[in-house]
Amino acid sequence: MSILNYVNLTAEPLDTKKTKRILIVDDEPRLRSSYALLLSGSERCIEECATGIEAQARLDKRDIDVVVLDLNLPDISGIEIMQWMQQNHLDTSVVVFSADEAITSAILALRQGAFEFIRKCCDPDELISAVERALRRRQIEREHTTLSVHLEQSEKMHRFLVEQSPDIIYTLDNEGRFVFINRRAETLLGYEPNELIGKHYSVIVHPEDIAQANYNFNERRIGDRAATNVEIRLKSKDLSKGFLHFDNRVIVTILSSQGVYAAKDDSPLGSFVGTSGVARDITERKKAEETIAFQAFHDLLTGLPNRVLFKDRLELAVIQAERRQQRLGVMFIDLDRFKLVNDTYGHPEGDELLKTFARRTRACLRSGDTLARLGGDEFTVLLPDINSENDVITIADKIMAEMSMPFTVGGRDYHASASIGIAIYPEDGNTTDSLVRNADIAMYQTKSQGRNGYLHFNSSMSSNQQDRIILENDLRAAIRLGNQFELHYQPQVSQSSQSIIGLEALIRWQHPTRGLVGPDEFIPLAEEAGLIVGISDWVLNAGCRQLQRWRNSGFDHFKLAINLSPKEFEQGNLVDRITRFISAYNIPPAAIEIEITESLLMNDAEKVIDKVSQLRLAGIRVSIDDFGTRYSSLNYLRRFPVSSIKIDQSFVRDLIPNYAPAIIDAIIGISQSFSLDVLAEGVETEIQCQTLSKLGCDKMQGFYFSRPLPAPAIEAMLVSGKFPLCTSILETKH
Repeated sequence: MSILNYVNLTAEPLDTKKTKRILIVDDEPRLRSSYALLLSGSERCIEECATGIEAQARLDKRDIDVVVLDLNLPDISGIEIMQWMQQNHLDTSVVVFSADEAITSAILALRQGAFEFIRKCCDPDELISAVERALRRRQIEREHTTLSVHLEQSEKMHRFLVEQSPDIIYTLDNEGRFVFINRRAETLLGYEPNELIGKHYSVIVHPEDIAQANYNFNERRIGDRAATNVEIRLKSKDLSKGFLHFDNRVIVTILSSQGVYAAKDDSPLGSFVGTSGVARDITERKKAEETIAFQAFHDLLTGLPNRVLFKDRLELAVIQAERRQQRLGVMFIDLDRFKLVNDTYGHPEGDELLKTFARRTRACLRSGDTLARLGGDEFTVLLPDINSENDVITIADKIMAEMSMPFTVGGRDYHASASIGIAIYPEDGNTTDSLVRNADIAMYQTKSQGRNGYLHFNSSMSSNQQDRIILENDLRAAIRLGNQFELHYQPQVSQSSQSIIGLEALIRWQHPTRGLVGPDEFIPLAEEAGLIVGISDWVLNAGCRQLQRWRNSGFDHFKLAINLSPKEFEQGNLVDRITRFISAYNIPPAAIEIEITESLLMNDAEKVIDKVSQLRLAGIRVSIDDFGTRYSSLNYLRRFPVSSIKIDQSFVRDLIPNYAPAIIDAIIGISQSFSLDVLAEGVETEIQCQTLSKLGCDKMQGFYFSRPLPAPAIEAMLVSGKFPLCTSILETKH
């Protein structure tokens, strides 16, 4: 009989409400708006609350179908709201959508009646699907509840409810054989009801739960002593032909049952005739709890233990090593230049590289070792029960051998490398924190020595690290104060006219206690510490301000060249920052030349092309510095809209009378074919100057004309029109 037929048997109609009311409870306005947009649709009414008190007031109207609930609210927690809902018998479905990482919070939410628990970092489709499932379940429950009101009025209605129940409902005789089971057994277990009638209940009980079932599935007790919410696993029919909506054949249920007794005059209880019970499928909930528990201690991308689990295992290993007088090793591994993979090929390819690295590295370890991912491209290894440093070195060599094999990234071979730091208990530390910290220090030392290798920690590394931290803090203070930096300027000249055509701005740091700190020392530190933008802003501001002064004094015939770190091209606002300084000092854009390294072109071509194109559209000149050191980049010149190239000083240094390296001749020829200006840097002798002139390179820079000088000295040179013509080399170019 259809549901419409049953409706006609009742005095009141089923709830035919079409509009579904969804309440979003979150203290972040933007998040609430985003959720509302995701969940909007026809026949849906989306409402929002920012606090728990507001949510309680709205829920108390008892017309909300589903509430999307954040656990962390400014006044009362989401857990408290769910407890209040239970106390007030609100049957609204709750989908917890929270950023709370704690496993206990997730499990507690599920135990408080949450329909599903979803982390905010998940795919938005998971939230949409969860709400849709909750709405469907809510509709079924609403219809179920409405029909239950009329259960006593109609046996037919009773049958309908039983058959449509989301739970397995059954009755056993006094020997434990089925006399009734509803059709839910078919959808969950694959048995048609008639197949189970007359069969013993053990046919559907998991073998490991038979003992439990003997007391609970075939329950004889009634009242408070009857079985309630007992976890029992059921096994499905062998469905090699089957159609189950899940892959596993074991269903986890919550069972409630009680004995059924026939009236008997000589017994107050009556005679036992069988058992009635209800089994609710909680398989998905159990999976969710297991998943949450796994996620709390494992990295989702690689499946490796995370920081929390690694620390736990390391603490246990240290205790055992101390007790047994053994040694253990800790490795800190960082993939070299991993960001380049993400930026060049995309994050999906980067993720594949991480997973492949994890799989390969795990194969290099012993069965009792632990490989963990701390985050990003950082990994740690725990090596318990080692005899000597050689045991760790052996494993490190295996990892390096694996790294020498190419990885497939973006459909092509990619040669990755890793830097490894090693610390050994107890000589390098006797606590978890000291072992990891010292392994980390050794890893950074490996990177500073060229990457792609490993080093064992020693005490001098710690001193170097501390000195590095102090220098980094001093650099932060210098950027904040702005009065410890100064610019020196090295002339770029035309040999034929003996005139200055440009000045390259070079930063100097006058440290209050260390004295002059070279750029080769503090610029890499600034790049690693994320301070390079602050330094570049200082250079751009100071350089443009000084250029404005010179132009106002009548010296407007030359350009100012400013070097930018490759890290700058990772900033989305690079072009806006440069143009902002140019506009502030009313300088023609063509008077500024941005110098970029040749390696930058090779490492991230597409992104650099876009940035260079934006700079050129703004009228700013762009030069390739140190050109020729990566000869293959000559092919890129047709794609990059640069204005000039600088021949690297290493090639100029090799110039002798009547001989010039072929690459210089090639660079000059190619620059002319692409209508690019070419400038040779590092010119130190008259012979080099004359040879370059004969090759067709008129623009030069180097100590032969002038070393880098402060602004007053440059101004005196501009006034006199004469160059120092240094004949001795007193310093290297920075």
